[in-house]
Amino acid sequence: MASDAKTILPERATIHSIFAVPDMHCAGCIAKVERGLANVPGIVSARVNYSARRVTIEHDQALSPPELRAAIAGIGFAAEPLADPMVDDGQAESKTLLKALAVAGFASMNIMLLSVSIWSGADGATRDLFHWLSALIALPTVAYAGQPFFRSAFSALRAGRTNMDVPISIGVLLATGMSLFETITGGRHAWFDGAVMLLTFLLAGRWLDGAMRGKARDGVAALLRQSAPGAYVVRAGQRKWVAARSLTPGMMMQVAAGERFAADGEIRDGRSSIDLSFLTGESQPKPVSIGDMVHAGALNVDGPLTVIVRACGPDTVIADIARMMDAAGQGKSRYVRIADRAARIYAPAVHLLAALSFAGWMIAGAGIHQSLLIATAVLLITCPCALGLAVPAAQVVACGALMRRGILVKDGSALERLAEADRAIFDKTGTLTLGRPEPINLASLTHEKKSIVLALARASRHPLSIALAGALQRQGIVAAMVDDLQEVPGVGMRGSCAGHPVALERPSGATAWAGLATQFMFGSRRVLLTFADALRPDAVSSVARLRVMGLEPIIASGDRPEALHDIAIATDMLATGRMTPQAKLAMIERLKAQGHRVLMVGDGLNDGPALAAGHVSLAPSSASDASQLAADAVFLGDSLAPVAIAVRAARRTLAVVRQNFALAIGYNLLAVPLAIAGMVTPLVAALAMSGSSIVVVANALRLRNAAK
Repeated sequence: MASDAKTILPERATIHSIFAVPDMHCAGCIAKVERGLANVPGIVSARVNYSARRVTIEHDQALSPPELRAAIAGIGFAAEPLADPMVDDGQAESKTLLKALAVAGFASMNIMLLSVSIWSGADGATRDLFHWLSALIALPTVAYAGQPFFRSAFSALRAGRTNMDVPISIGVLLATGMSLFETITGGRHAWFDGAVMLLTFLLAGRWLDGAMRGKARDGVAALLRQSAPGAYVVRAGQRKWVAARSLTPGMMMQVAAGERFAADGEIRDGRSSIDLSFLTGESQPKPVSIGDMVHAGALNVDGPLTVIVRACGPDTVIADIARMMDAAGQGKSRYVRIADRAARIYAPAVHLLAALSFAGWMIAGAGIHQSLLIATAVLLITCPCALGLAVPAAQVVACGALMRRGILVKDGSALERLAEADRAIFDKTGTLTLGRPEPINLASLTHEKKSIVLALARASRHPLSIALAGALQRQGIVAAMVDDLQEVPGVGMRGSCAGHPVALERPSGATAWAGLATQFMFGSRRVLLTFADALRPDAVSSVARLRVMGLEPIIASGDRPEALHDIAIATDMLATGRMTPQAKLAMIERLKAQGHRVLMVGDGLNDGPALAAGHVSLAPSSASDASQLAADAVFLGDSLAPVAIAVRAARRTLAVVRQNFALAIGYNLLAVPLAIAGMVTPLVAALAMSGSSIVVVANALRLRNAAK
């Protein structure tokens, strides 16, 4: 009874809001934001995109943006709502960091120059003068260049929480304060150079982190810029320029040769070739004619086209790609969860470790001065920047590399699952094949009969009729005059031409055909028109590459077994036909029970459940909306090679993630004992910590060529 009652509860009316949260700097910040928001009444879920410094919140409609902003502020992070999730909100932060870095770098060089004299033996009044000059440079520098860290630390402490900027801020202020005390009391040593150099390296690391994330978004930004700013629209016989943002479905665009499309649409008049290299990476233009779909950003190469707008603005393919890439930067993979757990205990562990180091050295008789220096070095050297960057840096760079090859990964964690796959299940039609049947015996028709067939085919929306009409139009055939056109459901198109009954209908009786076919009737004469759905051009070699990589491929299709025979022979795969969506699910579950991890590749509406059930899934860009939504990644173009390319890139990404974890953990295992032992100064701690982050980012950047 309880279960039945649960099933009839109404669904919650929820919406999504996106906020920029620029002060998230580590995996610990991600975990705090997601956990904190999940506990707020009315919020269903919160998902952080670390690479874009954004959080997407699913919440009840009753919650307003100011309330959500206040909820994020209550966790300790400043946030701003984003009306357009594709806006590049990282520019202002990058400029602020760059200015602070310039000030800190200039100041550190001057302070180091003054310190050389002290290291060379300057004493007495000369030493005191140089200390005071260093203080005059360092104090305003720390106050200005340290603001990104101080603001973040203050926000966290005000909310009763900690983040990695808290120990950084404490370390910088301790080093500066101790140096000022030494200067006032005429002490021999001051560490203004260490405090300012620390800020310089911290800012450099943070700016490089932002630059790396910006690089990952550059491909998306360039993609969005491909779309034309507007188009000439024909209204009431007049031609008028309309901005892209003002286009609406149903408008008729005129696109000249050499111009880009401002919206997605269907060609109503004209023949041309379009350049899709910005999407697919294929340099060969694609021929298009009446009835074909074109997409915003594509370049019209040959001749003028008249296009009816079908989708514009945020509904275009380019906008969908941008949204998928925006979501790909941070996936909740197993390695991200490991980093989350490690970062969660970081702040209390570091503070405890620094306190114990201070207490231990005090007990050992080192004095408050030396004990504070060692505690400061411990605070600085244990910053988990490298650990926080280990996973997202690799995922973002790899997703960007795959996007440039026309493979759009929705979630960075899909790369981890793709690397683990050991079985591949392929649908046939539209996946292994192009899903575009082409007539193969039109030569059996006279020119007059082709004209009649074209008139009948143009009036139908059946896939075979559309393919037939396209093939005839490419031959330059002009449609004949056919009267009394009518479509008989389940049969086909009928009419009359020059007093003779004509039809284009499903084969029956003795003319039944085992494959793709339609029947043309002129009077009492009947002609069977057969079709072939060609394999994708590199399907055989792509399947062979997957087999070499250890993925055993299988065909699971709803088609008749006899329709699978030739393709199974060509690709050397086992094939099972007449499979319902439930049968495909059962196959995946059976393989899972045997310990296999299944890569599902499909395109049809009936493939949606299987795509969602697979360990990981891919769909071609020609797939149904349901399949594209269910898949973890979408690949563009007619090639099947992206499947093997994605698997190889995913395995390289997983290897780099593991290397990054090893580097981050190895750094801490080596550096922390040295700091506790008093063998590391604050300056060396700053260099070591920043260097570890730079090494991790540099290692991740090797994935820029992961898709080659």
